[in-house]
Amino acid sequence: MTHAHHVLVPKHSVASGSEVEKVLKEYSITLESLPLIDANDPGLAGLSAKAGDVVKIDRTSPASGETTPFYRLVIQSDEE
Repeated sequence: MTHAHHVLVPKHSVASGSEVEKVLKEYSITLESLPLIDANDPGLAGLSAKAGDVVKIDRTSPASGETTPFYRLVIQSDEE
């Protein structure tokens, strides 16, 4: 089992271009304003995410059961 498939790791997916545009417009932010995630992050294992992509992370609250999306800009660190 990879880290990405562990029960405690929320679902990660590459956001579509239209979804990214909608989020940036909704929050009046730029792409560079998003929090960052490294392309080598174990949560991205198995995704085709590359530097410049935006990853959507669906986190479910244990208290309410509601799922909330979080967005991260993928970067490539100097370490591999």
